[in-house]
Amino acid sequence: MEIPLINSSYEAYKEIVSANNHLDKRWRYSLGHSLEESILNLMESLVMAKHAPKALKPGYLLKAMGFLESSRLKLRLFLEMKIVNETNIFKIQAKLEEVGRMLGGWLRSLDK
Repeated sequence: MEIPLINSSYEAYKEIVSANNHLDKRWRYSLGHSLEESILNLMESLVMAKHAPKALKPGYLLKAMGFLESSRLKLRLFLEMKIVNETNIFKIQAKLEEVGRMLGGWLRSLDK
């Protein structure tokens, strides 16, 4: 059974892949591929945190936060450079904001 955080990041990844399919070749294999890799690394860190002992969870979650932040910056580049339809970017950003809220909540719950 997957946790909602992993499901949300999975949904964001699917939207990113869909957006990348409409990119020019120049962007698809540079910034687009880099964004996909960041989201995949985010999901990998979340899965590792899910299965890690409690003492190791914060490390994986902090790593996931780094990948999330990197993804947000790359999406901002997409938006500022007008590489992809703004509507698609806003949908992906909203999904990543949701992921960020859940990730922050999970991190805070471990501090208790």
